Amino acid sequence: MQERATAGLLITEASQVSPQGMGYPATPGIHSPEQIEGWRLVTNAVHARGGRIFLQLWHVGRISHPSLQPEGALPVAPSVIAATGEAQTYEEPKPFVTPRALETAEIPEIIEQFRQGAENALSAGFDGVEIHGANGYLLDQFLQDGTNQRTDNYGGSIENRARLHLEVTEAVVSVWGADRVGIRLSPSSTFNSMHDSNPKATFGYLVEALNRFGLAYLHLLESGEADIRHSGTPIPTSYFRPLFKGDLMTNRGYDREKGDAIIASGNADLVSFGTLFLANPDLPERFKLNAPLNQPDVTTFYGGGEKGYIDYPTLKELQLM
Repeated sequence: MQERATAGLLITEASQVSPQGMGYPATPGIHSPEQIEGWRLVTNAVHARGGRIFLQLWHVGRISHPSLQPEGALPVAPSVIAATGEAQTYEEPKPFVTPRALETAEIPEIIEQFRQGAENALSAGFDGVEIHGANGYLLDQFLQDGTNQRTDNYGGSIENRARLHLEVTEAVVSVWGADRVGIRLSPSSTFNSMHDSNPKATFGYLVEALNRFGLAYLHLLESGEADIRHSGTPIPTSYFRPLFKGDLMTNRGYDREKGDAIIASGNADLVSFGTLFLANPDLPERFKLNAPLNQPDVTTFYGGGEKGYIDYPTLKELQLM
């Protein structure tokens, strides 16, 4: 992370707020003293370089496997609906199992996991947090009617399905204050078998409801080729611009020119870069100089090791070669 401290804001990879929230091998968490201490090494290094860093709070819900769960338990979800595809485990990919539906009485504990994760992030020296409400993970599973068939106060109407997002946001804001909390949504994504019967209405309601908090930003993932192939509904960031009163961040497929263009249009205030920043630790400098970019090596993505994360050369290093 310290290599990329020249970013206006660094956002970490998703970090589970509890052992139950884990869905992939070798992913970071923010629920134990050891994890807090480990993250403090990261935040200290970023701050030493003058950077600012938010931790992304995460619970995967059904996108897990009993082999990754405490005591081999079933993953939890809003409803008893399995995702299609395979879970990544320490042994080999295995088919997703049918999850257990959370009881209404268990939901306050989920909210508390996010609140405690936010508190732990504060102890670890972060500058703020981002709530991961996207990509087919637990909060997104509650929001969309393709995965939520509940009949209690967390299911049925859009207002009920959006309730968990809003209650988690309220809990996290109680720790940090709204101006140090962002939230990520993916209105167009079909990743992890997600779909909704009326995504514009569903996400439009949630986005407007988030205005009550005065958050640091709303972070939107736009649609990609896979979403279109899987009959997703592409909803551009511009659709949400009139609905959200705060700073709006957009993501997916942006480069220097596209990023400048959407900010100039007024449809976004911020652009986040994932793949480009991964391959170019000095991306802001390269954008400033309009310099050539390193090409990302996709074979190293999500490898769990340092290869592909800290071995891309900066412009200065290339000049010395």
